[in-house]
Amino acid sequence: MTTDNGKQHELLAKYDKESAFRTDLQKWAWIVSILAIMLTLFQLYTSFRGFYVTLIQGAIHLAGGLALIFILYPLKRSMLKKSGVPWYDGVLALFALGVNFYIVFEYTRLTSNQVTILGYSTLDVVVATLGVILVLEATRRAVGLPIVIIAVIALAYGYFGNVFPIRAFQHAGFDFERLMTRMFFNTEAIFGTPIRISSTFIFLFLFFGVMLTKTGIGKFFNDLAFGATGGMTGGTAKAAVTASGLQGMVTGSSVANTVSSGSFTIPMMKRAGFKPEFSAGAEAAASTGGQIMPPIMGAAAFIMASNTGVPYRDIILIAIIPALLYFSGVFMGTHFEAKKQGILGLPKNELPSKKGILKRIDLMAPLVTIIVMLYLGYTPTRAALFGIATAVIVSMFRKDTRMSLRDLIDALEQGARVALPVIAACATAGIIAGIVTMTGLGGKIAGGIIDLAGGVFFLVLFFTMIACILLGMGLPTTANYVVTASMAAPALIAFDVPIIAAHFFVFFFGIVADITPPVCLAAYAGAGIAKANPMSAGVSAFKLAIAAFIIPYAFVSNPVLLLQDWTFATLVPAVFTAMLGMVAVSSSLMNYYIVKPAFLERILLFAAGLALIYPNNLIISISGLILFLVITAIQYLRDKQTRNDSGLTSS
Repeated sequence: MTTDNGKQHELLAKYDKESAFRTDLQKWAWIVSILAIMLTLFQLYTSFRGFYVTLIQGAIHLAGGLALIFILYPLKRSMLKKSGVPWYDGVLALFALGVNFYIVFEYTRLTSNQVTILGYSTLDVVVATLGVILVLEATRRAVGLPIVIIAVIALAYGYFGNVFPIRAFQHAGFDFERLMTRMFFNTEAIFGTPIRISSTFIFLFLFFGVMLTKTGIGKFFNDLAFGATGGMTGGTAKAAVTASGLQGMVTGSSVANTVSSGSFTIPMMKRAGFKPEFSAGAEAAASTGGQIMPPIMGAAAFIMASNTGVPYRDIILIAIIPALLYFSGVFMGTHFEAKKQGILGLPKNELPSKKGILKRIDLMAPLVTIIVMLYLGYTPTRAALFGIATAVIVSMFRKDTRMSLRDLIDALEQGARVALPVIAACATAGIIAGIVTMTGLGGKIAGGIIDLAGGVFFLVLFFTMIACILLGMGLPTTANYVVTASMAAPALIAFDVPIIAAHFFVFFFGIVADITPPVCLAAYAGAGIAKANPMSAGVSAFKLAIAAFIIPYAFVSNPVLLLQDWTFATLVPAVFTAMLGMVAVSSSLMNYYIVKPAFLERILLFAAGLALIYPNNLIISISGLILFLVITAIQYLRDKQTRNDSGLTSS
């Protein structure tokens, strides 16, 4: 078991910067445990008692996060295997605590009229500058260089705005003192919306995910998925898709979920007869989709609720149909591939018993608690707290799920550790968002996108999609959403796209960057387990997840799919045609429907699918439906003829 865990961590560290942390801490291990447990207890305490003002809550949250990052994440990846922690990382951890607690202790003065009249002191400027540098360095270690490069460029733009070479993007510029202090001492940059949400909602839901793992719900998800779909055609792949989607909605990380669940599902798919590249791609596509799967989704969903003014409970309701379409597409893709390869389901004796699953159905109670509380009007904070409490209570009823004191302490530590990359990403994304707000860059970029597209709406959508995918290749989903929501979403809103549709559009394309070649980290991680060609695995994931590249265009064109101004008469046909469209598109890409289609049939299936998925024109939808039914009839007749010929030959 230890060996398996070691291999998983090695693979994660290779493809996922967030998982490239030290494992041999030696005497520093107890310091990490104490810091991490204190951070988790602080979050639980303030969630129950009531949060401090934004700046103090965020400063304590960031202090613990940065200190832990400097101890856990080495200066360079090549230093991962070295034992212990270098002295300078300990010093950086102390500085991280110091600059953030400076805000806590000096809060009254830093937010008083005294600063407005007299300005900041030299020490204030030094502390703010050091704080910005520490945030950027911690983010480089825990998240990666791309987001840091963007943040540094943003800071340079804030400072040199008056001499920016493109006149349309020029602004007055900020002097160094003003730039650094606005980044670190107010609530529009580092301590802006992303870190505010991280220090309240996100941390709790990440800790909730840890508690679900500790109580054995992850294994229950696997059993539930295999019990429901394992016996179907290509059952191993379908069960893997179902299980990974269920687990992904809790973990919120494409790469981490691909490795954790893929270590079990990918070898099983290969044994069933699926090619290694397809097995890796199926796992990556399903794991990536977990971030759009209600009720928890990824961390970016909480920030979206704040940005759009739409309550989180409504966000998860709005996400149901897009998530359903996404996973239906992946599910259909695995079905057509299994039919093409002649891969059957698992025998009954290898499937979990339905009676055994029903006996453990109470393990769903924590998730049900969160959903019910959200829809009763409780805040996400309160819902998460009750969900955590329910997980602890449920675990006590069985010996194999009961948590010991050691398990509980370990959960408190892991709760903080899993949040570290999110904390760093949110802080640095706050720098970028702060510059965008301070300089008016968001409106300028939106205008630039519209000008580049010549005012053509489809091209605006296309250029926005490309920007989101390119950013997503280097940024984690949360940071990508923060950046694109402030820069690209306004371009869509300028065309009267509903605000929730614009934000879901950039959210979707930021997520699918993890399975978009050439930089598709989730697929690469799956390929590492499957011993497959990484690019081929990426192509397989891309084909399986094609819904994620089409559906956003559909719900921007027809917001009914996001439950905007919907009626029963408008919603049902839109969902029905979109589902049929997914069948057509998936069969075209997987090169199998009822039988293997001819080349022209594949082209027509794809065209029919697009017409059905894009239901903003009745004539186009009807044309797509007719074309799909004609090809279905042709396929059925050909299959019937083949069976008859086979019967004659046999006789």
